[in-house]
Amino acid sequence: MTRSYRYLHYDVFTDHLFGGNQLAVFLDGRGLDTDTMQAIAREMNFSETTFVLPAEKSGTDVRMRIFTPGSELPMAGHPTVGSTFALARAGVIEHGRERFTFGLNIGPTPVSLTWKNDELSFVWMTQNKPVFSDPVPDPSRAAAALSLPPAAVAATGLPVQVVSCGVPFLFVPLPTRTAVDSIVVDAAALHALLDDTKTGAHGAFVFSTERATDRATAYSRMFAPELGVTEDPATGIASGPLGCYLVRHKIVPHERAGSILSLQGVKMGRPSHVHIAIGLENHEIATVRCGGEAVLAGEAILYV
Repeated sequence: MTRSYRYLHYDVFTDHLFGGNQLAVFLDGRGLDTDTMQAIAREMNFSETTFVLPAEKSGTDVRMRIFTPGSELPMAGHPTVGSTFALARAGVIEHGRERFTFGLNIGPTPVSLTWKNDELSFVWMTQNKPVFSDPVPDPSRAAAALSLPPAAVAATGLPVQVVSCGVPFLFVPLPTRTAVDSIVVDAAALHALLDDTKTGAHGAFVFSTERATDRATAYSRMFAPELGVTEDPATGIASGPLGCYLVRHKIVPHERAGSILSLQGVKMGRPSHVHIAIGLENHEIATVRCGGEAVLAGEAILYV
């Protein structure tokens, strides 16, 4: 028997339609097995698709599973932020509520909500404290994987390094936005480099802190071809670690650690504004949050 499943389509980390990162949120995923969820994520062909289920553990409000077109993730940023907006619109999260907790594969994941005129206006997602791996010993491999000259990576004097706040990514600093925009990924070389880090890193997050009139702290791109994501317009779960990297390596001073902005997706024509807040205690990173806005783009029914 064919079953119908309603989903909402959101553009996340943007305040206007057709910007940010696309997300499909299935508001009630009961009756769908893992293989079918994965097949639906491939059909949607967005960076991620989420499926909301009844809570399984105390201290959580719902269970949620997150899929890229290629695999399931333990947690992710834009799906968590966007799904919060979807659940608020659907009435699952009542107007005015300030805190909500998702049960993700990685465990309970809280979000905080800001409302304006009875509408949800902003969501912060709390992430794990960072884990920094040793710097990559040969940064020129990162340059080769991104089709860049070795000097482009060496110019910043900063390490090529895996950082994780729940999901590990390889961070590659570049001196200019032009260098970031010029990247062409060699998927085989990138896969080999990530594999050799032995960190389980899921992709390469490339950024420049060159300033421009948009006031972004970092101008960024993220590539995860092994997840079926050739390029991601906005990567919340990599943005928390980005903020930690910037603070750890003193690119962002401690007094500005709570107001970092990553501008991602410009090269794709989907500019995304990911806000990052790093909390410090005794000069050590104590809290990590990323947040932003989201816009409803549509809703539909999928027949399975």
